[in-house]
Amino acid sequence: MTWLEITQGWDGGAALAAERARVGLSWQGADLAVRVEAPDHGDPPPPSPPGHTPGLWDYEVVELFLCGPGDVYLELELGPAGHHLVLLLHGVRKPRASPRELDVVVNRGAGRWTAGTTLPQAWLPPRPWRANAYAIHGCGPDRRYLACHPVPGDGPDFHRLQHFKPLALEAP
Repeated sequence: MTWLEITQGWDGGAALAAERARVGLSWQGADLAVRVEAPDHGDPPPPSPPGHTPGLWDYEVVELFLCGPGDVYLELELGPAGHHLVLLLHGVRKPRASPRELDVVVNRGAGRWTAGTTLPQAWLPPRPWRANAYAIHGCGPDRRYLACHPVPGDGPDFHRLQHFKPLALEAP
């Protein structure tokens, strides 16, 4: 499994050890298996039942971005209460699809949560990939935005694709 370690603030500043998360990637046949390991901050969940949740980025969440050539990219968001969001984009913030059906298994306990899912090959951008991963938690002025690779600027913007790094993941 290849891990993206979320160990710093969105701008490169230090993250507390207790808030660090990670996203693991591996092949399951031609599909991409994704695993999240993160602290459970106990933030209020979205008011909807677990499943497809537009606007999930406004809640406690871990995100994976996979970007192919020509700014074709996938955004996957997983929350500790079983909520998820998948966006397939072509161009910065230009969604072309938002698949609703995604099997996600979430486990919570001892102040941590894990989630696992598999992304069908048809949803994945063409390779080679650049990637970034993020974790968001907290409410109001205590909201925290963490990143694997910093996305410097005036504020946290996870769609700054120029700051993504090549992803070394062997093709299936």
